[in-house]
Amino acid sequence: MLSAFLFIFANKLQFLMDETEGRYINPYTDYGFKYLFGTEQNKEFTLAFINALLQGREVIKSLTLLPLEQLGDTQEDRRAVFDVYCENEQGDKIIIEMQKADQQYFKDRSIYYSSFPIRQQGVKGR
Repeated sequence: MLSAFLFIFANKLQFLMDETEGRYINPYTDYGFKYLFGTEQNKEFTLAFINALLQGREVIKSLTLLPLEQLGDTQEDRRAVFDVYCENEQGDKIIIEMQKADQQYFKDRSIYYSSFPIRQQGVKGR
């Protein structure tokens, strides 16, 4: 599965290089990562990437990209902006975050980010 992803990745990078007149899109930048993995035109690329990470334990057949910005319940709450946020055919939410440098509070941010799909499952009270 990983070799299939690498093949798709190499072909996609060649396409992007041709499309951008010989310039590379750096996948380690926020813009580059979101362009490569979070756009409708690259959805099959994102699907191959996730399936490669899952290493056959599960196979995702389709993805729906979701809005990247998630607002808190009140104006005082922090918001979250995901690198890639999508849903598979079974309704499972998938958050993809790329982190190039070591971040002291990455674990805390990951827990906070994962609270958004969990909260969306609940039914609002009256």
